[in-house]
Amino acid sequence: MKINRNYLNLKDSYLFATISKKVREYRAAYPERKVISLGIGDVTRPLPKVCVDAMQKASGEMGTMETFHGYGDYEGCDFMRNAIADYYAKKGVTLEDREIFISDGAKSDVGNFLDIFDTDNTVLVPDPVYPVYVDTNTMAGRKVLFLDGNQENNFLPMPDKSIKADIIYLCSPNNPTGSVYTRDQLKAWVDYANEMEAVILFDAAYEAFVRDSSLPTSILQIEGANTCAIEISSLSKTAGFTGTRCGYTVVPAGLVRDGQLLRDLWYRRQSTKYNGTPYIIQRGAEAVFSAEGYNQAMENIDYYMENAKLISKTLDELGIWYVGGENSPYIWLKCPNNLSSWEFFDLLLNRANVVGTPGSGFGKMGEGFFRLTAFGEREDIKIAMESLKALLK
Repeated sequence: MKINRNYLNLKDSYLFATISKKVREYRAAYPERKVISLGIGDVTRPLPKVCVDAMQKASGEMGTMETFHGYGDYEGCDFMRNAIADYYAKKGVTLEDREIFISDGAKSDVGNFLDIFDTDNTVLVPDPVYPVYVDTNTMAGRKVLFLDGNQENNFLPMPDKSIKADIIYLCSPNNPTGSVYTRDQLKAWVDYANEMEAVILFDAAYEAFVRDSSLPTSILQIEGANTCAIEISSLSKTAGFTGTRCGYTVVPAGLVRDGQLLRDLWYRRQSTKYNGTPYIIQRGAEAVFSAEGYNQAMENIDYYMENAKLISKTLDELGIWYVGGENSPYIWLKCPNNLSSWEFFDLLLNRANVVGTPGSGFGKMGEGFFRLTAFGEREDIKIAMESLKALLK
């Protein structure tokens, strides 16, 4: 018996597991101190009430013979897929329900979609990058290439035609940097992917935070994307489903590679390895796309974006360079005084009782940078920012 030795090529620990361990040790050493976490991007506001009501009703349905639901469709319930199709129609994107697949979140599909691709494919990801993009391909033994994000390009690297890639990861609004690609920039990526006959895996988990109407919220809004792009999204940050788990993936019906419809391959994969998203959860998720549900979800997002303004204002006062915070819950800042990412992490934790995420954990181009999130309670954000100002002034 042999193990998959590609796992030995992974870093010793997942980034956020390392952060959690450091914070646990600090709290154990100083139990009297309140630690404010602006690190892991978990939401803090409760689910929209309309979603809770819908799940409670659906739970009741499971208790009677007449309304009980057993196994569902592998691609998701009709009502949920129709709700997403209607949501995309408001973006100017026409989808067929057979192009929409319901899942338990974007992170799962980002990794699972790789099942239908050969391990000989070359993967291209921007650096810094969400660790799952790299780790899942490392587990499979694929070659991973990086495009450098930096201050000069606002951490929005553009395609390089001298690089031949088969699988491309894009995330906009970006995690970790909070940067957002413009329509013209995404069009350049779409044209590149079509020319290379590559596939873009587009992570749109933070699309609901985009406030600038000139910015795209879906790559499928870009001409030519339906022949090269798969969009993966989630309700985790849109409506607080981090604990209830629901996402969706859009696979254009006409997207063909190696003579095969990728939609059909993905359906075959899901029907073999995935039992489907629970009916109760899908009813709650469906409510997000109702007028009432969407308004309630946006109230929570407005709350987080006000937090982002407080963080941005503090960084402006301190003269610290950053991106994000305007169309994203993430603020990506340059560590002051030439500190390394982990040095700044330790400084914030030990001197200000504030937790963030070291940029180096997202790739080599993240060294010297740091991520803060706006997911938190307003008073905690205010306390954290006062601590930050007292520390760095």
